[in-house]
Amino acid sequence: MIRIITYLAISILGVFVSNAQIKSEEITINNQAIQLPGTLTFSEEKTPLIIWVHGSGNVDRNGNQAGTPVKANYIKQFRDAVNKNNIAFFSYDKRTANSKNKEFLKDTQIKDFVFDAQEVINHFKNDKRFTKIILVGHSQGSLIAMFALENVDKYISIAGTGEAVDKTIVKQIGKNNPTLAKAAQEQFDSLRINGKISVVNPFLISVFAKPNQPFLLSWMQLNPIEEIKKIEIPTLIINGDKDLQVSIEDAKRLNEANKKAELVIIENMNHVLKNIENDEDNMKSYYSAAYPISKKLIETIVQFVKK
Repeated sequence: MIRIITYLAISILGVFVSNAQIKSEEITINNQAIQLPGTLTFSEEKTPLIIWVHGSGNVDRNGNQAGTPVKANYIKQFRDAVNKNNIAFFSYDKRTANSKNKEFLKDTQIKDFVFDAQEVINHFKNDKRFTKIILVGHSQGSLIAMFALENVDKYISIAGTGEAVDKTIVKQIGKNNPTLAKAAQEQFDSLRINGKISVVNPFLISVFAKPNQPFLLSWMQLNPIEEIKKIEIPTLIINGDKDLQVSIEDAKRLNEANKKAELVIIENMNHVLKNIENDEDNMKSYYSAAYPISKKLIETIVQFVKK
């Protein structure tokens, strides 16, 4: 009994020691008036640093979205997993996730998210605690990160689209409603030609509302295929085969455009990086942190970062 109690005591102490090894710093990076508060975590110095670039929406540093049911916590799970593998990690609240930025968001365009990422990289580029910087772009962030690779040593695209955003949105709508997809294409054509949409289809107001149009116009002018061709640093392209938003074909198109890049398709991983065994859990995992992050994703990331 004494031996068992002693073993338990040592085990519990080991847990506390392990947790204490992870250092955490709250850092706010400013892009002029925009405030980007974030969290840096690492176990020791002289290790590689991953910087995360968010997907679309008001995503915070942990992968949740205020005012929506999205509470997947996937970035926090990613953080914890790579920290355990002695890789430092920094993620920040996207400018749209910080209420302090509200008055400065009116004319936001896609390039503004690029500028935010560049400011974050500039903050860390001379930080001697870290041996190299790896930029991870998730979903929309895959494209944004492509424009922010100066002073970056490696690039990872996770669930990045392989075509312009208008084509992606039309395809997503078309999966459920081909007629509405045709209407969406007409709206995009009007936006491209006229710079605005005079009459928005009421069934598409969530996409083409007037405040969204300048941002959409700036986004649809960027082609990820053309941009990934220009990347010369080591590149890893990842997609999950349970992703309902971005297809495996997107990842293959990116890889075809840059054949030096490594391509990994992860079995049972969905768009929010969760391991999904049952299809009915796919959307549920967006709304709960209970679903585990893909172990294969972490293994793939760690191997690429450390080689």
